[in-house]
Amino acid sequence: MHSNRRHFIHSTATLGAIALADSLFALSAFAQTTGTKPVRGGILNVAVSPEPTLLTSAFITTMNIGQVSSKVLEGLVSYDLKLQPVPELATSWEVAPDGLTVTFHLRKGVKWHDGKDFSAADVKYTLLEVWKPLHPFGRAAFANVTAVDTPDPHTVIVRLSSPAPYLLNYINTYGAQVLPKHLYEGTDVLKNPANNAPVGTGPFVFKEWVKGSHVRLERNPNYWGRGPGGEQQPYLDGVVFKFIPDAAARTVALEAGELDVALGSSIPLSNLNKFSDKAKYTINLDDGRYLATIFLTQFNVRRPALSDKRVRQAFAHAVDRNALLKVVFLGYGKPATGPVPSSVVNYYSPETRQYPYDLKKAAALLDEAGLKPGKDGKRLKITLDFDAGGGVTATRPAEFIKQSLARVGVDVELRGGDTATYLRRIFNDQDYDLMISSLHRLPDPTLGVQRLFWTQNIVKGAPWTNGSGYSNPALDRIMEAAGGEADVAKRKALIKEWQQIVQEDLPVLDLVEQTWVTVSTARLHKQVLQGDGLFASYGDAWLDAKK
Repeated sequence: MHSNRRHFIHSTATLGAIALADSLFALSAFAQTTGTKPVRGGILNVAVSPEPTLLTSAFITTMNIGQVSSKVLEGLVSYDLKLQPVPELATSWEVAPDGLTVTFHLRKGVKWHDGKDFSAADVKYTLLEVWKPLHPFGRAAFANVTAVDTPDPHTVIVRLSSPAPYLLNYINTYGAQVLPKHLYEGTDVLKNPANNAPVGTGPFVFKEWVKGSHVRLERNPNYWGRGPGGEQQPYLDGVVFKFIPDAAARTVALEAGELDVALGSSIPLSNLNKFSDKAKYTINLDDGRYLATIFLTQFNVRRPALSDKRVRQAFAHAVDRNALLKVVFLGYGKPATGPVPSSVVNYYSPETRQYPYDLKKAAALLDEAGLKPGKDGKRLKITLDFDAGGGVTATRPAEFIKQSLARVGVDVELRGGDTATYLRRIFNDQDYDLMISSLHRLPDPTLGVQRLFWTQNIVKGAPWTNGSGYSNPALDRIMEAAGGEADVAKRKALIKEWQQIVQEDLPVLDLVEQTWVTVSTARLHKQVLQGDGLFASYGDAWLDAKK
């Protein structure tokens, strides 16, 4: 399907099988649709939570933004269930034998929604002016890019200072969403009005965003996509993203048929038993496979008490990961053992320092750090910030951690806020002690893990970068060497060493390897299943007629 696949850099990682959760009923993927004729028409109603803060993912990785923007804007590829790249805006690509040049051949005849031609100039502009300087993953993913050549409107040649064996794992709509140069060039990218009213190449055209209610998209009549019979996509007339803050209300809306899809575990795991009838509903555990997500607690190491790694290690011993997985995540996932998820089989190492649940060890470490209990039994008072609208990263896990730390004399004040407030406190103001979040590690550690620990990724105001403020020059050198190492064995050794350092210093406490759950009506079909299906364009999706 892709030209010169044998020249792909062999150390490109692929995720292994995602851990499937134990549950009371059998779980299934979207119904296979081979031989089924798509139905035209209909509006797909999708729940996304919380409401996005803007509608482009080209410089921000917040998951709910990508779930909406990926229907309007596109990347060069998408990923199949084996996490191999398949064509989107790029139809084929080659990596030079020395790994220093990657050539993309772009799809011809593609139009932006305003009628302008899509071309190589758009890709070059977005890579150099948006992905590389502004995107939290892109700062690492495209760090080795020295130049981008566009010999014709449909060819992009990316030139590298050293091999980038991870690059082809990060050019989808989540990691490398292409923006229209003619609307962004010469503007402040972060404040461009198109961020809230996107103009893309995708199957759906942005029509309106009613804050607090919904985003409405309509069918793109000029979309390039074609079905297996040559028929034009998309099949749907439109997509409406509904923002329903209350999780119980989302459950009721899906049961009542007011919603067709609930993405990204926006239905509480405790309510999944309501959707066990396979004749009516589908539960998909594959949509988030590409993300390799870990639920974590991050320390602000700028705080005097938290700058001592013994305190951070004490907190690690105080949180029972197995209980957290069972009580909060209802078994959907597995305990994390470090910064690289076990599903990233090419780079995962179990040979790192571990912190088994041990309250006596936690107390001893806090004593050793000089944080002895006072008369009231309290050693330390801290804040813990969480995104109050963030599904599984909301109240229940925050309360679990609060209760866990209370057992060793740490008084935790919970601070829930909307997404904008949460991001501002952590990445702009740096005014927090602990935060919790679900952060994506992706198929290669240089992409999803390095950003959390790399000194150069301490970028004030940039979400999902190194928000802890942790800096270790020795680790920086190891991560940078791994990023440019083409030898598979040497690269694995470097990444193993990097995991060992991070697990010793512990600026981030990795807790649970998450499984994302999508619940949908059984009326929804797709022609192609994706490993990055949380960001599927829905160009090939359709709804059966209501029975």
